[in-house]
Amino acid sequence: MSDHLDGLTASQEPRLDVADFYLFRGHHGTVAIMNVNPVSGGGGFHPEARYEVRFDTDGDVIEDVVLRAEFSGQGVVGRQLLKLWLVAGRGARDPETRGRLIAVGRSGSVIHGERGIRVFAGAAGDPFFIEGSVVAAVRTSLLEGTRLDLSDFDPDTPSNLFGGTNVQALVVELPDRLFGRRTVHAWAAVTVPTDAGGGWRQIDRAGNPLVSTLFGFNSADDFNAAHPRRDLNEYGEVIRALVARAVHVNGTHTDPDAHGERIRDLLLPDVLTYRPGWWVLGHRGGRRLIENSPERMFRLVLNRSLATGLGPDDASGQLRDVFPYVSEPVAPDPETARRIREQVSISPLNPFTTPSLHTHSEP
Repeated sequence: MSDHLDGLTASQEPRLDVADFYLFRGHHGTVAIMNVNPVSGGGGFHPEARYEVRFDTDGDVIEDVVLRAEFSGQGVVGRQLLKLWLVAGRGARDPETRGRLIAVGRSGSVIHGERGIRVFAGAAGDPFFIEGSVVAAVRTSLLEGTRLDLSDFDPDTPSNLFGGTNVQALVVELPDRLFGRRTVHAWAAVTVPTDAGGGWRQIDRAGNPLVSTLFGFNSADDFNAAHPRRDLNEYGEVIRALVARAVHVNGTHTDPDAHGERIRDLLLPDVLTYRPGWWVLGHRGGRRLIENSPERMFRLVLNRSLATGLGPDDASGQLRDVFPYVSEPVAPDPETARRIREQVSISPLNPFTTPSLHTHSEP
């Protein structure tokens, strides 16, 4: 799982569940893709929620530009009215700031907004691919401090846990001039109105792949409700300690503590780093749809190569070469969705807690 079925609240309402976040160079600019509602969930996008892509442009991990998408309810043919707002400057940090309306249209079609901005929102085949038994084994090794046990993995018959399933994709292609040549940090978030009204509450977020899954942060809503600027204080020691213990137990690094610190600093704050028009060298240079993110993450945290036998061809559907880049949706299979949810709930992917390692502090 990348960020699928993550967090207690989002897993109960899949339309609020951020499955993945991608940021890469497209044909005409910078492409941000926020996938929600995983495992072939129906119902499109939640009409009361806000779907946001947030950009920090000055390195302080506080949003300076926000793309905010809002949807109407589904009509008789299932299409939703989409309004996309651009909020910049200090207003980007204020959920009550409306910003500028830059695109309006219906889900399921390419929308042409102002100044060359293109938008798509609708069902697509899930581009993420992962071997369920392997991620379960890696997660167990990290959270329980045990040697990696791959006895449940058959390398001759690897299987994509999310094969044959759909997501709801929000795709925005922005002209590079919006950011100039500045390096940006970006993440996706879903917010909903507070019960009492007069405010917004963050339900889910996503930056780097598999962070919440591998380190047990999907055991509660606190990680998903947090702001990235809090990550090092809130979750840095958890990641450092778990990684150091895992590489020590598995004998894959001569200096476990140094490796734990390195991975902590690579993964936190949990944002994607990208320079428009260029790739940032190293692990945190954006994220493309075809990347083998699971194997990269396994190699990072355990300091060993771990081939699963899966690649982009094992993802659901066929990725497009042109906007909106995601594939057409695949034929929905309720039995596949039921099987995946059942497998996730009974496997080591099920939330663990790590109270001895997880400490909270003020940002």
